[in-house]
Amino acid sequence: MQPEFWNDKRPAGVPSDIDMSAYRSVVEVFERACKAHADRPAFTNMGVTLTYSDLERHSAAFAAWLQNHTDLQPGERIAVQMPNLLQYPIAVFGALRAGLVVVNTNPLYTVREMRHQFQDSGVRALVYLNTFGRQVQDVLADTRIDYLIEAKIGDLLPGLKGALVNAAVRHVKKMVPAYSLPQAVSFKTVLREGARHSLRPVPLSQTHLAVLQYTGGTTGVAKGAMLSHGNLVANMQQVRANMQQLDDKGHPVIREGQEVMIAPLPLYHIYAFTVNCMCMMVTGNHNVLITNPRDINGFVKELQRWRFSGFLGLNTLFVALMSHPDFRRIDFSALKGTNSGGTALVSAVAERWQQLTGCTVVEGYGLTETSPVVCANPHGDRSRLGTVGLPVPGTLLKVIDDDGRELPLGARGELCVKGPQVMLGYWQRPEATAEVLDDAGWLRTGDIAVIDEDGFVRIVDRKKDLIIVSGFNVYPNEIEEVVMAHPKVASCAAIGVPDEKSGEAVKLFIVPREPGLTVEELQRYCRENFTGYKLPRHYVLRDSLPMTPVGKILRRELRDIA
Repeated sequence: MQPEFWNDKRPAGVPSDIDMSAYRSVVEVFERACKAHADRPAFTNMGVTLTYSDLERHSAAFAAWLQNHTDLQPGERIAVQMPNLLQYPIAVFGALRAGLVVVNTNPLYTVREMRHQFQDSGVRALVYLNTFGRQVQDVLADTRIDYLIEAKIGDLLPGLKGALVNAAVRHVKKMVPAYSLPQAVSFKTVLREGARHSLRPVPLSQTHLAVLQYTGGTTGVAKGAMLSHGNLVANMQQVRANMQQLDDKGHPVIREGQEVMIAPLPLYHIYAFTVNCMCMMVTGNHNVLITNPRDINGFVKELQRWRFSGFLGLNTLFVALMSHPDFRRIDFSALKGTNSGGTALVSAVAERWQQLTGCTVVEGYGLTETSPVVCANPHGDRSRLGTVGLPVPGTLLKVIDDDGRELPLGARGELCVKGPQVMLGYWQRPEATAEVLDDAGWLRTGDIAVIDEDGFVRIVDRKKDLIIVSGFNVYPNEIEEVVMAHPKVASCAAIGVPDEKSGEAVKLFIVPREPGLTVEELQRYCRENFTGYKLPRHYVLRDSLPMTPVGKILRRELRDIA
């Protein structure tokens, strides 16, 4: 579709394009936001609030420590592996201000998953939470990591409270297994020592690499999507442009510096990273970080403390919250925006959320490779349930057939995206990059979509065998490759099946190599090798699997059986 096609279809107040000359880098976005909103709250977690000036000061100290206590040079990689804690934005923006490339790492990764990501990205530094120290110890010798920065949950809490929380985490909740990493420097030490130095500004442009965001692949090998400063700045501006939609009185739906956003989705996930870390920051709004959204009791209690106006979630989370007996006691009177992303939104869930909160759930669409937002629904009555909305400003879409020919409106085909938010490519994988990104800058998404006459996009199927569990991508080949390493497994196949809570769940079909293989044995093996969302929920032992004449497993037949 031509860009003009969408110009008259966006709501009032939303521009058709963005100004890419507004910022040179993510660091410029951050520093200007901290100056403009210095006294406003930026992030709150566990009862502690950092203002924008606090965040600027701490991140400068973090960056200065890196510059004065390591030999890391601009462009080298640093992994950040922690849940939603105040240390996360400090570390990430500090690393970026030092000119480093951030490698976002899921803190729930197993040693196998960490090893691949750290080796592939060539990280030389790691910021981690001490609850994961054992895994770090186990993987360290297989990596190039020279510098360890160890955070504790209570680091940024007031003195005695912080000490009590850290003691409880270690001795009461037994969340810190035994390990030995004597070379690690504590997060508090980094901030204290870094504050004695001045940050040396690093010249950055939109072409410089900012983040390596790992995604799975059809080969089973996780690939690092190279997201530049320009990619992230573009997507931040695109999301912000969508927030400029006007209400019935002609006022912006989202007001700068006045919104409180609940942030339960992990910041290491690119969706929350762009919306909570980037967009909410440039608008001077306030993010309430939820460290463990699986603790629904604690989550509901935290929600009861706030008169919040924005909520970023996904289908799984909405279901869990609405099932809690105290959900109706939460004050939703200020809630004006509920955004759903990462996985398909179930209509019945959206309708119930609207009934209970008075707020429509707005669904969007994105990919790791697009920083991530591609489409978003308008706010309020203009949103269309069952669609992922309109392309964000500055984004082109088209639908193609198997031969690469563009199809007309209303036709089903593979969705392709072009825009300033599309990644530079996959880290050190030119062949994989060429498979999805052409010379004209069009990214093939692998998703089958329909664009209607009003410009709204509906995702109808997936061309690839991707499974989406609670918003996280799971690739069957990775599951199969690991399970095939079990000595008692002859062959196996993984598919996605509908799941009321997580959207989809992994179902694993196994052909044993020898009698006696049990589901319990397979479950133990999988728990050792996969992070939680990748764990198969269903196991089926079979005598054989459906295959093509050349021996390729027919997953589609298994899906039909399932």
